[in-house]
Amino acid sequence: MVNPTRGVLYPARLPEFHRLPAPAEVAELVVWFWIPEWDIAAGRSSRQEMVAYPALNLVVDADAVMLSGVTTRVSHRDLRGRGWAVGALLRPAAVAALINDPAALIDGERALTAPETAVAALRHDVVAAMDSGDGRRERAVEVFARWLADRVGAVSEPDRQANALTDVLMDDAAVLTPEEAATRLGVSVRTLQRMTHRHVGISPAAMIRRRRLQEAAQRVRDQPGVDLASIAADLGYSDHAHLTRDFQSVLGIAPRVYRAESSL
Repeated sequence: MVNPTRGVLYPARLPEFHRLPAPAEVAELVVWFWIPEWDIAAGRSSRQEMVAYPALNLVVDADAVMLSGVTTRVSHRDLRGRGWAVGALLRPAAVAALINDPAALIDGERALTAPETAVAALRHDVVAAMDSGDGRRERAVEVFARWLADRVGAVSEPDRQANALTDVLMDDAAVLTPEEAATRLGVSVRTLQRMTHRHVGISPAAMIRRRRLQEAAQRVRDQPGVDLASIAADLGYSDHAHLTRDFQSVLGIAPRVYRAESSL
């Protein structure tokens, strides 16, 4: 199921924002497509803060096609004026066709430029779709999905195994340790580490940590009546202090402060 706010730290501050399921033709390549649209008054800005999923994103806007790497901290964008973006949260099977070393893009992004004519065609078609009125988001996803399917081609068995790895690490009923993930997949922990480095750019432990922190942030925000110790225990943190340290190291604030700010 497409969760509309997981990873978004302050949903109430979002401009118009949509997450659309991946069409069947790219179900092995994309988790979902996301589309923000904004119209900010002159002289003002809107800061959007995210604890992003541990995955790469391919993003099209009116000016460029960007490949964004995994982030290790809270990320943000300051929106100004009027605009939109169409992004694809990529599954591991899509990554190998777009970049050789995803670790090189950690906390960064770069323009996708090759092949130049194909990238230009993607941007042209998405821009045309987003300028087409009602149904624009669905049309933009359709042309984006078709382009990505053509670019990646047939999905190999190793790529499917990498997808299975992400499912084990990131689903709501996911594992709490790399060792448990390796057991479920029938591989060694070392193989697990090589797969995540090649297809995501970070370690299995870092992926688990990010997923737990996303869920912790959502529960702290959406369940104000639940004490933090209970949230920590449910998510596999050793204690309340462990959750607080994780929160502060990535978000820069304590869970209690975030809960208070989220209610404003």
